[in-house]
Amino acid sequence: MTLDGTRSYVLRAPGSPGCVVVDPGPELEPHLVALADAGPVDLVLVTHRHADHTGGLARFRELTGAPSRGASPEFCVGGEPLGDGEVLDVAGVRIKVLATPGHTADSVCLVVSVPGGPASGSVVLTGDTVLGQGTTVLAEPDGSLRDYLASLDRLGALDLPAPVPGLPGHGPVIPDLGAAVRAYRDHRLERLDQVRLALATLGAKLSDADAPLPDPLLDAVTGAVYSDVDPSVLIAARSSVRAQLEYLRGR
Repeated sequence: MTLDGTRSYVLRAPGSPGCVVVDPGPELEPHLVALADAGPVDLVLVTHRHADHTGGLARFRELTGAPSRGASPEFCVGGEPLGDGEVLDVAGVRIKVLATPGHTADSVCLVVSVPGGPASGSVVLTGDTVLGQGTTVLAEPDGSLRDYLASLDRLGALDLPAPVPGLPGHGPVIPDLGAAVRAYRDHRLERLDQVRLALATLGAKLSDADAPLPDPLLDAVTGAVYSDVDPSVLIAARSSVRAQLEYLRGR
């Protein structure tokens, strides 16, 4: 589920004594200590709520004394929740917050640059919105395909010189974020066509938008659309199917 693990990022401009740590990750003491040793840590940011990104946050604050911020108030100590479009100037870098819900409702991406530096030096930390390999899950209970497609459009419309590197929460660096976003969008639309075909093949009709989706329907569509995936990730696939079905019935 996390590919080769969760990526934590240490951000600082050349010559800056302090740093920003993004997504301290799970509560793994050697990892958290290594991150703390990169300090002093001026600020901790989280890209979204999942425990593989935030499980070690409380312990990391103990180690560093640093404030933390995320889009959700539960991850904020010493600071307010991150706002869409907010610009942070810290540790010599400029970080613009971009709300990108879809994977989770509180997902954000971070556009990072050095003030006065070339625009071509910008990078985008994508959390789990765009991964270094494979595609992301539309996670229950707040994952949304409608929101996710809109978030991909926002990332694709960033006014930055191409190619813009993406630094994901999992997997290798994305050399060209714009190209990855286009591929992600195409993939989602292909999956929607597969879901429509599965519904037609099963002779199934979607219930009223306010009614819960029945488990047998979710299981049947997941089995038809994701028959080629490893069984260990079928639960994640089922979550994405739920989001796709909700999208098709207008939610």
